[in-house]
Amino acid sequence: MEHTFQTVARIRSDFPTKFGIPRQSGLVQTLRSEVVFEPEFRNDDALRGIEGFSHLWLLWEFSAARRETWSPTVRPPRLGGDERVGVFASRSPFRPNPIGLSCVKLEEIRRTPDAGAVLVVSGADLMDGTPILDIKPYLPYADAHPEARGGFAQDAPKSALTIDFPTDLLALIPEGRREALCSVLALDPRPAYQEDPERVYGMAFAGKNIRFTVRENTLTVREVTELPKNVESPV
Repeated sequence: MEHTFQTVARIRSDFPTKFGIPRQSGLVQTLRSEVVFEPEFRNDDALRGIEGFSHLWLLWEFSAARRETWSPTVRPPRLGGDERVGVFASRSPFRPNPIGLSCVKLEEIRRTPDAGAVLVVSGADLMDGTPILDIKPYLPYADAHPEARGGFAQDAPKSALTIDFPTDLLALIPEGRREALCSVLALDPRPAYQEDPERVYGMAFAGKNIRFTVRENTLTVREVTELPKNVESPV
């Protein structure tokens, strides 16, 4: 039986591409995003009571990871990218159904003349434009399980890198986004299997292309340039 889902909203974030997005929600709480509803779902009644919840679950589609086939095993970054586990024992985007689940904090509900009520959230791990399939409130009594075991990802990843961000380059980043960017870089956005100290990486963030190198445990920002509009990948 075929099932179809409607896109109820889309995320607006500072990440126009997948590279650099935190690998789980909540890792960078200073990241702000907006949930903008599709026209047919811009109904205030659908949000009645949502302000009483501090956190929300977003169910969404891995729209940039659609595949015709699937593999029963994947290689999680937390295991260095060279060890396989079952796809259902992972949060890999490459799944039989490309559905993601993220817990975000509801910061505010902003009323806009064009888009109606917009949910401002923090801690999201979604690419700009990602389709949101559903929104549900987070219930502490049912959803929080402090005694739960985390398998191969028991502990939250620590900031792995020291950031060397020259003052003149940091000044090119909007002030309200600098802390979030540095936190994202400190988590090491590189693929787990890439450790070439000479390689220059490019990460698209907040309209900028951040070019950097990593040597040992230090990430050095080399260049910050304007990102071309409608960019599909960092230049």
